[in-house]
Amino acid sequence: METTGTLDEALLRLHRSGPEFQGYLSNHGPMAVEAMVRRGHAPAVHRWLDAYATRLEDAPRPHMPLTDATWREALGDPSRLADWVAYFSRLTAERPWRDVLATWWPRLLPGIAGAATHPAIRTGHAVRALLTDGEDAPRVAELAYALGYWAARHVPLPVDVRPSGDAAPRDVLPALPRLAETHLMPLKGLALLPGTPGWPEAVASVAVPTRPADVPAALAALVEAATLHYGERGHGNPVMLVHAATAPNAVLRTLPALPEEQWIPSLTVAWAATAALTSLYSAGTPRPLPADPGLTAEEVFAEAVAHGDAHVVKFADTALDVAAAAPDGDGRALAAALQAVRLIGQGED
Repeated sequence: METTGTLDEALLRLHRSGPEFQGYLSNHGPMAVEAMVRRGHAPAVHRWLDAYATRLEDAPRPHMPLTDATWREALGDPSRLADWVAYFSRLTAERPWRDVLATWWPRLLPGIAGAATHPAIRTGHAVRALLTDGEDAPRVAELAYALGYWAARHVPLPVDVRPSGDAAPRDVLPALPRLAETHLMPLKGLALLPGTPGWPEAVASVAVPTRPADVPAALAALVEAATLHYGERGHGNPVMLVHAATAPNAVLRTLPALPEEQWIPSLTVAWAATAALTSLYSAGTPRPLPADPGLTAEEVFAEAVAHGDAHVVKFADTALDVAAAAPDGDGRALAAALQAVRLIGQGED
């Protein structure tokens, strides 16, 4: 009761702010506080939020209401962000949130690249809270905010990725072609991928299951591969490459709330997003992970919370998922989380 109350209080505070600030930076507050509560750090949430909220801006005002007949013209229009949030708030007030999600997930999924995948990640955190803690007004409202943000920033990937090979993500990620410049803005970088020699072929070489029942394991393998890849190549762009792991993990967390017929397309899009972010922001030359310091998962997450950066907190949250899924825990995943603490804290590029 105490932890879910803290999450609800934090969400209510955050819903007074917009999903972005300084023009395009994403508000990571809802994602970070959900992870902190989930990992046993509820007592630190409001103190963390006090500091983070100084960067945020007021929520934008609606312009013109969206309807079931007019929403298509506003898809991908960030100036309609408040209209989208109001629209999803109405939908989730009128219908069960699972029904709204099932209707809108296939519409929004192709636009996962929008805002560097942050809206999809925020949706994953919102769904995890609903599935784990149950349904109440602040958590349903958070889902509406996340879906509204996604609709406003909807940006399709520039290539229609159709994997048809037999390779595993762990083998393909290190071999993906890289862009020479790893500090491009996402939209500019994404536009370069179709013309990058070898990129479409490499992305298509991954195997995708033919049965929905096999999708959760395949998505978990993708999240694991991206997490461990960050540990060795995160120095290319320490902040942006985080999303190559946290975006597919958001999709994985959402699967239980989706109809099974949406699972295989979800995996395909998650893989495409991870591959794109890897080519844009991953270092071409790996660096070996530092020696395992012998910390527990709980101690590693505490290091992330002490660090304070929202990207570090969210990536550690994903790394703990990877470590927990391994038969005896995975020290490499925890080492990757500590690598994010070091890289982002030191401002390396």
